Amino acid sequence: MERMRIAGGVPLKGRVKTQGAKNAALPVMAACLLLRGRGMRLANVPDLNDTGTMIELLSALGVSVKRDPDERNTVVFDTPDSVSCEAPEPLVRKMRASSLVLGPLLARCGRVVMPLPGGCSIGSRPIDLHLKGLVQMGAEVDIRGGAVYAKARRLVGRRIYLDFPSVGATENLMMAAACAKGETILENTAREPEIENLVAALRGMGVAVDADGIGCVRVAGSDDLKSCSARVIPDRIEACTYILAGIMTGGDVTVEDVVPEHIDALLAKLEEAGVAFSVARSESSASVAVRQPTGRLKPVSVKTMPFPGFPTDMQPQIVAALSLANGVSLVEENIFQGRFLYTAELNRMGAKIDIKGNTAVISGVRSLDGVSVAATDLRAGAALILAGLAAKGESLVENVEHVLRGYEDMDEKLRSLGATVAFETADA
Repeated sequence: MERMRIAGGVPLKGRVKTQGAKNAALPVMAACLLLRGRGMRLANVPDLNDTGTMIELLSALGVSVKRDPDERNTVVFDTPDSVSCEAPEPLVRKMRASSLVLGPLLARCGRVVMPLPGGCSIGSRPIDLHLKGLVQMGAEVDIRGGAVYAKARRLVGRRIYLDFPSVGATENLMMAAACAKGETILENTAREPEIENLVAALRGMGVAVDADGIGCVRVAGSDDLKSCSARVIPDRIEACTYILAGIMTGGDVTVEDVVPEHIDALLAKLEEAGVAFSVARSESSASVAVRQPTGRLKPVSVKTMPFPGFPTDMQPQIVAALSLANGVSLVEENIFQGRFLYTAELNRMGAKIDIKGNTAVISGVRSLDGVSVAATDLRAGAALILAGLAAKGESLVENVEHVLRGYEDMDEKLRSLGATVAFETADA
């Protein structure tokens, strides 16, 4: 068990570079299973527990995976002509994104045995939409003994309408369609930037993919995919987290390597809350700078929605920030019903948050107090760390192994901004 010790109340100042996006890297990594005797070189892969788990899983399935010795964040995949179709339970149970191997494995092997995946405790996240789409493409699916058993002679392209624009289902079905017979038309798909990143990788493999950006993706199946190089986009959630760290501590922080269009939902709410920020663009990148605020945040109302709406993965962090606003804010969670578990921990720090159904009613306070709190999931852990940075006195955030699943070198990055933080083992 890991924890982070934080000496709060220090305004953060400086520049920090955004890592590659965890949620974009994982599906592109899984897509290497589509290749037969081919390889993929993937740049800007964040060095995280989750990407490490995916590397272990792909290796267990027979893929040769190596990190470039000269580039920490570049990973090279060599996929043999034959891979295993049975995913090992210990690895699958560690991470819900393990389900991303389901589509490509079924397309490649004609059968898959995959234990139902684990992950963060933020409510029910079934893979029924993934399975329903695969069945429409001709798969026979059975769930028994806590595992998915799926088989198909050859997946066949179909028109598939998703009942909800699930990111994981969109990604899984796109990968399955890449090797299916004929064209697959996916409607009401997710529109997140991570989907665009997977589309680019599949095109690099030689798959004809037409994505209109408004919820429809066409994939023409192919039997002859090729080796490719791809790059993971910047992590919009990490970028937003450091932007809020600067705001909550009354600091002056510039977050580099940002795609502003990917974080429009947060920037719009910051403008509404009275935050002064600026966006600087160059030919190859962009940055967002937040300046030391002159007063407390104005209260705002937030509703989590699929992209381009406000991301559920930023809900805990914005709640932490609004706990210091001058007034009452409302944050409505519309994606995961269990995502407010962490608010009890924020209240222990002096926040005033009342949960009513799927809405957090946040009565802003002038300051938070440093105490010992425990993370319940990845983004909750990030929110508690933000609160600790802004709080008076010392905070201890337990269970930060959750945070290590999504934030690369978080302690080093915070120290580079002037924070006094340290990871330590719980029995130290």
